[in-house]
Amino acid sequence: MSSIPDELSYTKEHEWVAGLDDGLTVTVGVTAYAAEQLGDVVYVQVPEVGATVATGDAVGEVESTKSVSDIFAPVGGEVVEVNPSVVDDPSLVNSDPYGEGWLFRVRMEEEPDDLLSAAEYTALTSGES
Repeated sequence: MSSIPDELSYTKEHEWVAGLDDGLTVTVGVTAYAAEQLGDVVYVQVPEVGATVATGDAVGEVESTKSVSDIFAPVGGEVVEVNPSVVDDPSLVNSDPYGEGWLFRVRMEEEPDDLLSAAEYTALTSGES
């Protein structure tokens, strides 16, 4: 399995969150574990810039050769940026999920309370098949 970066936070729905420490804008993506489970990603739908999202809302989807999975907002706030590269080249979710494969950025209005540490996410995914 791919390494799980320690500096990120994670959801039980297999999204990652970066930038919580600045308290303003966070970057959201799909974990390498999720990308591996999905297989080859062929389509990504992200929320629109300016959209207001609430923690836990389905805000987009990732479609692969195997299935379609919802993307859930790990934090609430306003979508301030989306990654046009991943929309144009969805395979970035597979090839660089923690880098060029990021999905969108949110200006937080509500603090998440159920995010997992890297160790907790590792434990979660090691128990799944």
